[in-house]
Amino acid sequence: MAGRSLKWLPWAVAAGAGVPAVNLVVSAATGHLGANPVEAALNRLGLTTLVFLLATLACTPVRLVTGWTWPARVRRTLGLSAFAYATLHLSFYVGMDQGLDFAAVARDIGARKFQWAGLAAYLSLVPLALTSTNSSVRRLGFLRWQRLHRLAYAAGVLGVFHFFLRVKRDVTEPALYAAVLGALFLVRGVFAVRKQRAAAARK
Repeated sequence: MAGRSLKWLPWAVAAGAGVPAVNLVVSAATGHLGANPVEAALNRLGLTTLVFLLATLACTPVRLVTGWTWPARVRRTLGLSAFAYATLHLSFYVGMDQGLDFAAVARDIGARKFQWAGLAAYLSLVPLALTSTNSSVRRLGFLRWQRLHRLAYAAGVLGVFHFFLRVKRDVTEPALYAAVLGALFLVRGVFAVRKQRAAAARK
């Protein structure tokens, strides 16, 4: 009964995930993106991507700490939302910021560390999005699929690194995101050690 009652949850999360995009469109249409609307839009899309990515990574630690099962129900939706906003972020950069000048994009990525960190983070998310279906789990096998999806943590590290390099001066905000990511790593590490010790004790 409880499982059926939560079927609405992924749909609610998906609907909520669209709010930042709608808000961005409204801000752009009403001229509320400031003196540099392209940069403001890029920053919003990038930050939204990072928020959804960290929310995705938080699902398992929250389940481990609390015993709740509902985070597993929304993890896929959160992950696909992170990928969607990452795709919008990259597309906006290539299309609006660089005017579809792919040579300029290549030069920019080669010249600036924060750009290649962002691209590497995006490329880490691509195989996760492509294998997000139940059929992919069956095709790959759960253990192989699980190992592949640990790339989400690499994407998180690269995303935070991208943020750090982008802001240059006041790193307070990226430092907060780094602290959250570190806490998620810590929780998973602690529970992994506990699991290993419990397994060793049973032998």
